[in-house]
Amino acid sequence: MTSEPLLHWIDGESVASVAGTTRTGTDPSTGGPGTQLSLGTAADVDRAVRAAHRARTSWRHLGSLERGRILAAIGRRLLAELDVLAAMETADTGKPLALSAAEIRGAAEYFEFYAALVNLPAGQVLDIQPNLHVYTLREPFGVVGVITPWNLPLNQAARACAPALAAGNTVVAKPAEATSRTTVELARMAAEEGLPPGVLNVVLGLGPDVGTAIVAHPLVRKVAFTGSVRVGQEIGRIAADRILPLTLELGGKSANIVFADADLDFAATEAVRAYATNAGQVCSSGTRLLVQRPVQDRCVDAVVTATRRLRPGRDVGPLITHDQWETVQQYFKIAAEEGARAEIGGATALDPALTGGFYVEPTVYTGVTNDMRIAREEIFGPVLVVIPFDTEQEAVELANDSDYGLVGGVFTADMSRAIRVAEALEAGQVYINSWSTQSVQMPFGGHKHSGYGREKGIEALNHYSHVKSISMRITRR
Repeated sequence: MTSEPLLHWIDGESVASVAGTTRTGTDPSTGGPGTQLSLGTAADVDRAVRAAHRARTSWRHLGSLERGRILAAIGRRLLAELDVLAAMETADTGKPLALSAAEIRGAAEYFEFYAALVNLPAGQVLDIQPNLHVYTLREPFGVVGVITPWNLPLNQAARACAPALAAGNTVVAKPAEATSRTTVELARMAAEEGLPPGVLNVVLGLGPDVGTAIVAHPLVRKVAFTGSVRVGQEIGRIAADRILPLTLELGGKSANIVFADADLDFAATEAVRAYATNAGQVCSSGTRLLVQRPVQDRCVDAVVTATRRLRPGRDVGPLITHDQWETVQQYFKIAAEEGARAEIGGATALDPALTGGFYVEPTVYTGVTNDMRIAREEIFGPVLVVIPFDTEQEAVELANDSDYGLVGGVFTADMSRAIRVAEALEAGQVYINSWSTQSVQMPFGGHKHSGYGREKGIEALNHYSHVKSISMRITRR
């Protein structure tokens, strides 16, 4: 536990909460006390938003080259401080240090990538009439609210903040209360690398107090939210009243389809990576494994064998919050009640050295049908359900029979079938013969309850700016 509470970062400096309230978090690895942080209120949000509002004009008109230089410097700083930031992330989340380091490198890539895009053409000239000069501009919204979850704290903060800043917006960010330290560090380091005061602000606290206040604030012109469907719906209701544009990246129950002609050993290895990375606390996890019936037993054996090699506390971290640990325990009970069979796992981690931490065993269920709760609801833990299919059409129907539509996977030696299935899946991203081949250049987002809008890629800049058309009559002599 830190001796002093973590403070907000507002207008270029560390700031205590107006109310003076603090909260001590929990170390997910031990169950003991974790980071103490200031709890913000609407008053703290108002201070941050007004600082961002004051800074918006000068940041927008700083010039794209200079904005790009600053963003690139932030990316370099994150890499230079990688070891410190990764250790901080692991302390808050409990995840393996190597995974934290990979996520920090990804955060740096966002700033590098969008630093290079700030000089893209910001509009186009339209040929309409000889006596009209018509063109479009892409303009920043102004103040953007960024609300991020606890599963990939710094990485997801960078994913939203980098394009928002590149497009000329200023930002008020609210990290999850359980994992706030690296987002504050991002803002502090950014200031040291030349980001002007007020351009990136961080307000700490609980969602109902801080997140709601950001979405409701009249000077906030756009919000990007990553998190649960339930909270996304609540944000959507507030935004609807304000006619506020949103980017919502919500949950998933993604299907990973393995056909009989696939390389089963490789597909099984990828399937385990798809469901167990970050202890399953990834919205794009492949948590439904659809296997063609003739190879189901062989594929399941290979998946179980690969899962057995994973060791909680070494390869798989804890669930990051106690609430999420309890949620996964409830789904273990639901699976038993529904008649699913645990081929491996289905319990808390058995290593006595991990007692007190929020660990669970990576779990694989068979005997599952697509109408069971464990096949339809996002568990957000290292839990995989296996569902057999016979035909290509059935595989597509099963995959699409979901409230979610974030990611899909296809494993087959038949490239024609791979493309047919990939194009038929109702998902924002589809991986063929690999899982989660993600890049900052690839647009990311979902369909249905998985949200709308896109993060990453050039497309993200379009979601952090809006278009103005200008028409000027030209007098010809």
